Amino acid sequence: MNAPTTAPRLKVGIVSAGRVGTALGEALAAARHDVVAVHAPSAAAQERAAHRLPFARPGTVPDVVAAAELIVLAVPDTELAAVADQLAPLVRPGQIVAHTAGAHGVQILAPLTRAGALALAIHPAMTFVGSAEDLPRLTESCFGITAADEVGEAVAAALVLELGGTPVRIAEDQRTLYHAALAHGANNLIALITDAVTALQTAIDGADGAADRATVDGGATGLGEQILGPLVRASLENVLALGPAALTGPVARRDLPTVQRHLSALAALHDPGVVRGYRTLAARAATQSNAPARFRDTIEVS
Repeated sequence: MNAPTTAPRLKVGIVSAGRVGTALGEALAAARHDVVAVHAPSAAAQERAAHRLPFARPGTVPDVVAAAELIVLAVPDTELAAVADQLAPLVRPGQIVAHTAGAHGVQILAPLTRAGALALAIHPAMTFVGSAEDLPRLTESCFGITAADEVGEAVAAALVLELGGTPVRIAEDQRTLYHAALAHGANNLIALITDAVTALQTAIDGADGAADRATVDGGATGLGEQILGPLVRASLENVLALGPAALTGPVARRDLPTVQRHLSALAALHDPGVVRGYRTLAARAATQSNAPARFRDTIEVS
């Protein structure tokens, strides 16, 4: 990935080689930066780094900091403050330290800025699965960027553009809301689709068949996923293009009897969470489509 004919612009260190850090390391190398060091604390991370970042020297956190001009902190949100404290006595003035946590801006890196580092928050609005698909997804993503001043914002935006992404400025005090929106739209979608597939597969197999299926290790695609997939993809494309006007189905038609029959059928799954999720989202859809308040309220209590 590091072409010998092009001088690398920054020496990059990755802390650590999880899914996000590894994908960013690959993308930065593809952008002709020199990814020189990586911290891989677990056996899985070491294997991942050896396979996908073979040009980066494995080392401790102090090793990575000593070798790098740009340090990418791709660690869990809950560990970021502690890692910043660990790095504070190690960083040099002028080093760039960029974290990838969605819910935090740059204030959490204050110990590093006091030591003279340039702190950036660069969060890819993308989900990563640890496969070869992560890199092209990353380079097509929007990134939420936050910095303390215009200079930092310019550096963050330039890095994102080099990766092929789109930088979007997020104010420090809006990072949590930004991250909540992404989690609600993407992470909670997993719960929604899982419930829908469970209900659909039960309708296909009957209760006994669905129970047998539930004991099988996850990951296989069945008829439930096959039927739901095209519909969900079309709905997603429609709402991104049209907004709430894309709504179809019984709520859009103000068909309360059908909604109530749905709730009764879902109750037969003996999982109150499925019924609660359907009722909550149907009521939200009613509100977003300007349904009469009585219609929405009836859904919520039926």
